[in-house]
Amino acid sequence: MTVVAAALVDGAGRVLLQRRAPGRAMAGLWEFPGGKVEADELPEAALVRELREELGIEVDAAALSPACFASAPVGGRHMILLLYLCRLWRGEPRPLDASALQWALPAEMRGLAMPPADVPLIVLLEALLQGAQPLR
Repeated sequence: MTVVAAALVDGAGRVLLQRRAPGRAMAGLWEFPGGKVEADELPEAALVRELREELGIEVDAAALSPACFASAPVGGRHMILLLYLCRLWRGEPRPLDASALQWALPAEMRGLAMPPADVPLIVLLEALLQGAQPLR
């Protein structure tokens, strides 16, 4: 199973996280917004679709930069999670498919409860963003 997620980075170098809604698997955990890649769908197209559905924002596929990935077992299946960096989008993110949103620096994410597949991405994301100049 291939899953895509976005590290939406604001001008202060913070990353947007969403809290999984009650009644869902891993409810209450903080995660990078995104979702499953459908059959015959490119990962970037899937992420553009997921960000529209989950946050109500518009992102151009060209604004997505591949960052890192994680590989993890999830309920009897195996998941590959592709994380993309995104600094440009249109609209204000809203929690359309989550119970809350939070902006956090990568170092702050270490103290948050996150799905097991997201946790190893924190240190990689922190290394990618260190010293990077925000574009937004």
